Amino acid sequence: MIAPANYAGQGYRWARAVEENPDVAAMNMVYSSINPFGYPADNPVPGRIAAHSRRWQRAQYRALVERFTHLLIEAEMRPLGSALGGEVLAQAQALEARGLKIAMLCHGSDIRLPSRHAAADVWSPFHDDEWVPVASLETIVRGNLKVLEDLGAPVFVSTPGLLPDVPRAHLLPVVIAPDDWVQETAVLERSRPVVVHAPSNPHVKGTAQIVPMLERLHDEGVLEYRSVSGVKHEEMPAVFGAADVVLDQFRLGDYGVAACEAMAAGRLVVSHVLPEAREAVEAETGEELPIVQSTIGDLEDVLRDVVARRDHYRAQAARGPAFVRAVHDGRLSRRVLEDHFLFL
Repeated sequence: MIAPANYAGQGYRWARAVEENPDVAAMNMVYSSINPFGYPADNPVPGRIAAHSRRWQRAQYRALVERFTHLLIEAEMRPLGSALGGEVLAQAQALEARGLKIAMLCHGSDIRLPSRHAAADVWSPFHDDEWVPVASLETIVRGNLKVLEDLGAPVFVSTPGLLPDVPRAHLLPVVIAPDDWVQETAVLERSRPVVVHAPSNPHVKGTAQIVPMLERLHDEGVLEYRSVSGVKHEEMPAVFGAADVVLDQFRLGDYGVAACEAMAAGRLVVSHVLPEAREAVEAETGEELPIVQSTIGDLEDVLRDVVARRDHYRAQAARGPAFVRAVHDGRLSRRVLEDHFLFL
């Protein structure tokens, strides 16, 4: 069982990935209240039921200890709702005492320590409280780190940029369906490259800092800038297919599902990914991350270079689909879970 966050549908996709092993059956559970985009899930549970129904909590406990051998707890969230005081550590220990093998999976803001991130990256969103109250988040994250320490179970992180926060963790790559994103259109062939930015979380993406420059380059005729918002996920392959360059994010120093989807589409992905995250990808997978590095400060220079040296950047974009198939199609994630959790 993988539960209960399913952020970006990843719990469901990891479950499907491990089921490629004929000796493994898996499912995921999510609280519907934290799944507003309706990502697929095997067992959606209304949040109010998990919080208030003792009958559901007892049934969930029995199901986990009687039907499952392993539980992967996402984002230090409570798999048993408000049972046992609503404490994830108490719930994990109670299930472990009944023979269930437990591991923890960190997704992002649950474990990214603001003070560490701000010290490591001048572009970090944690230098002020504009996005979140930093002091409050620091307290929450330190509490989550204490849960990992006290439980002592295996730990996984979904993106390489989280490894500095949990050095003993294993990288569990996010999973996408590469075939859904394949495009036949070539990149960087038109006189004005089409540059797409889809700011799902504008503050983390650095949208406010980069849009004035993008609009200026658009007006100068250097490129065609398209801002994407309110588009359903199933429509995004067509959006990427009409683009040459996809701008991901410029403040977290990491990469995730959206960048993988754009790479799978063969688009040139430009984003801010810290050197230690890139090094971790290569160390863990043997693959070099084909995302063009850029910060808010040098993005204009990078885009002008893309326009000037198209052949160089076409070659970089062409590496994206193979990278995604090697790292993010589920096969590597299955092996990571098998080697470090399921078959220990």
